[in-house]
Amino acid sequence: MERRNFIKSTAVTAAWAATSGTLNAAVISGSAKKRPIHVFTKCLQFLSFDEIAEILAEQGFDGADLTVRTNGQVLPENVSTGLPKALKALRKAGVDSNMIVTEISNPDDPVSNNILKTMADLGIGYYRMGYLDFDSKKSIPQNLDEHKIIFEKLEKLNRKYGIHGDYQNHSGTRVGGPVWDLYHLLKDRDPEFIGVQYDIRHATVEGGVSWPLGLKLLAPWIKTTNVKDFVWVKAENGKWQIKNVPPGEGMVDFNTYFELYKSFNIEAPVSIHYEYDLGGAEHGNNTTTMSLDKIKKFLVSDLLFLKNKFKETGIEE
Repeated sequence: MERRNFIKSTAVTAAWAATSGTLNAAVISGSAKKRPIHVFTKCLQFLSFDEIAEILAEQGFDGADLTVRTNGQVLPENVSTGLPKALKALRKAGVDSNMIVTEISNPDDPVSNNILKTMADLGIGYYRMGYLDFDSKKSIPQNLDEHKIIFEKLEKLNRKYGIHGDYQNHSGTRVGGPVWDLYHLLKDRDPEFIGVQYDIRHATVEGGVSWPLGLKLLAPWIKTTNVKDFVWVKAENGKWQIKNVPPGEGMVDFNTYFELYKSFNIEAPVSIHYEYDLGGAEHGNNTTTMSLDKIKKFLVSDLLFLKNKFKETGIEE
């Protein structure tokens, strides 16, 4: 998968270079990275593609984890024109995108199929799937049996286009909250085409100190990862709630996580999620009360945190 994506990405890059004449050589070299670092660009949706590209290139990111979904930077129905436009801006600035965020959960949906075809044509290797719910009127095994069909069909589509679909483990009562349910959905699936976007923040929320077991269980299918952090705080009403904070300031045990990450030899594009207070930008708002300069400082601070953890653990980017 990695070799095929590298060949495809290099070929696509060469095609862009031939037509634009403005691409930075860093795009080609970046394609060979084992763990290219992306920004989940929900927090930058108030900017144009050109502005996002300039910021990411300036700060040393490898790429953008673009939102291709309802209220995202690229609307699903406009993917044929919107996604190429976004990639052109990124690659012109010398950065790229090897992962996008979608709402894809219906393999029979024509719009979803068009998203997969478009990303494949552009050399984007990975997409995050849409979330699935548990039907409370049915048992957990019944729910999982039904969702297995979705995963099987998406695997076939991904194989057709030579791409990879990842389901994010997300805290809560949807599929993927307890993590163990994802194993039942994936155990018969080919990890080369479908798997997990592993989120250590959400795994810690749900798993407490047992999350390493879930990580070990899912490791063969982990093909993209997220980085973010949190703390539990008590609200005025006395109830405990989650507060997102910059990586390293919260409860996530990043030292243990990256040691295990290295031991399982997880080679995957990484997306840094900026979900703590950014003046509204963290929610994908079109306006923000925080200055762009201050937001940029948070962007680079988290990038340096991740790079330092890679270096401390001996993980190659």
